[in-house]
Amino acid sequence: MRISRPMHLAAVLALFTLAACSSTGSRVMSNHSHPMGDPQNPYPLAEAPKVGDIVHLPTGTKVSMAQMLDVAGDARVVYVGETHDNPASHLLELQTLQGLEERHPGKVALGMEMFTRSQQPVLDRWVAGELDEKAFVKESRWFDNWKMDFDYYRDLLVFARDRRIPIVALNTDKNLVQAVRAKPLAELSAEERAQLPEFDLNDRYQRGMAESIFGGHGHGKMHIESFLRVQTLWDETMAESAARYLASPAGKERHLVVVAGGNHISYGFGIPRRVFRRLPTSYVVIGGNEIEVAAEKKDQMMDVVMPEFPMVPYHFVAYLSYSGLAKQGVLLGVMFEPAPGGRGLLVKSVVPGSNADRAGVKQDDILLTLDGEKLAESFDLIYAIKKKQVGDRSKLKVERLGEELTLEVEYQAGEGKPHGKK
Repeated sequence: MRISRPMHLAAVLALFTLAACSSTGSRVMSNHSHPMGDPQNPYPLAEAPKVGDIVHLPTGTKVSMAQMLDVAGDARVVYVGETHDNPASHLLELQTLQGLEERHPGKVALGMEMFTRSQQPVLDRWVAGELDEKAFVKESRWFDNWKMDFDYYRDLLVFARDRRIPIVALNTDKNLVQAVRAKPLAELSAEERAQLPEFDLNDRYQRGMAESIFGGHGHGKMHIESFLRVQTLWDETMAESAARYLASPAGKERHLVVVAGGNHISYGFGIPRRVFRRLPTSYVVIGGNEIEVAAEKKDQMMDVVMPEFPMVPYHFVAYLSYSGLAKQGVLLGVMFEPAPGGRGLLVKSVVPGSNADRAGVKQDDILLTLDGEKLAESFDLIYAIKKKQVGDRSKLKVERLGEELTLEVEYQAGEGKPHGKK
């Protein structure tokens, strides 16, 4: 501040007082054309974070898990952004749900991107204890609808079931996604338009994210516009589902934990902003930053440079490792299809050297049971094999030329092709 003529100290102090206290009719001028610091990380840590650290980004304060959950417990909605195939992300979700249930017993619900609205009746039956795991995975058509290994989500879903925590299906059904991906909104049929949530395509931050994922305009404007429509459909539908539940008689007294992919939650312009537009209420956004990546996961990392958004990505960030599931998956090593008359699964081919081959399975065998469980359809075998690990053994009953045989399968890793119809 430059004073061009002498002024009394009292007058100068009076000017400063007026400027500091004024709430209307004044404008604060800045000589800075750029932010003073990084808006996404306004208070950088003095030392590099370690796996297990949790930081409150708006203040740069390290906190414990308990401290984070104390803050999150005061919010009506807690968003947790995940990396779908990272067990550490799912542990963070589980810990968050457990923490809120401890603070608000019987007053918590779980909203999940992984389920569409049409799956809600199955979720209700799961929470009511009417379905075992196999029936739940089958009736929810998990492998068709989400396609991720169920093991990533098992602990979260089992905890919700055991504590009778309602699970809210947030997402939209695939037929509408396909329609919105294929054509502009104006070209949708009347029936399709009737299924759309309130739709805002004008969020510049979301457009910036879409364009970055597609490398600017490298894939063409049509691809970017298609992706932006679908991303917006997902976010708006999930926001609508969450807001409806919170405003409903079933949800009006509950705190809601929302789990979804990081791009739906980070920076707040995806689901959180769209929920708040519908239902202004308190919320906290939690996410992970994977700073240790296992060798087998390095090729899973997206090489995307996001825009410099002018806000923190999360209220709290947990620094995580990124690795695979602990178990070693196995394959049986057969190609199959349902046998005529629903008698079992007809083997079309056997992979040489596979677990099935070593057990003595032959082409044209009919697989009848595995460890006493009937193999009535493809799902039965796929689900059963997904439960097996290296070193496990099974009794496989087959029919061969009209005779029933029992074969012993010893599971080894690393050979065979995925199960499926030839």
